[in-house]
Amino acid sequence: MPSFVINDKCDGCKGQDRTACMYICPNDLMKLDKGRMKGFNQEPDQCWECYSCVKICPQQAIEVRAYADIVPMGGAVIPLRGSDSIMWTIKFRNGNVKRFKFPIRTTAEGSIDPYKGKPTADISKINDQNLFNTEGTLLKL
Repeated sequence: MPSFVINDKCDGCKGQDRTACMYICPNDLMKLDKGRMKGFNQEPDQCWECYSCVKICPQQAIEVRAYADIVPMGGAVIPLRGSDSIMWTIKFRNGNVKRFKFPIRTTAEGSIDPYKGKPTADISKINDQNLFNTEGTLLKL
């Protein structure tokens, strides 16, 4: 289901030119209505349902209507983002509440070295049909 902005909660990230949801959306769907200073999803049908905008919103002003098989009609899925974790609260229509807490495992940009511990490439073996696996050994096809 596509994301939607709760206008009463959204503050447009306090007048920034670019809101947090605009920054994080991989499909560039989130926009800022500069007249009202509120964020909105300009193309709900194109939403990838990645929940990135829901997780990053500092005001918890973005929600995604959950599918009926996960949260039945009348229920809600509400994220609460902390500094080290995200807690999802699911309210069922019968009044039951379940909470799920997941750690945030982000790393600083540029801090990951994908080739750490790997041997350097040997250009003389460019036409060799062997494959390099994760243990650093060669596999023969």
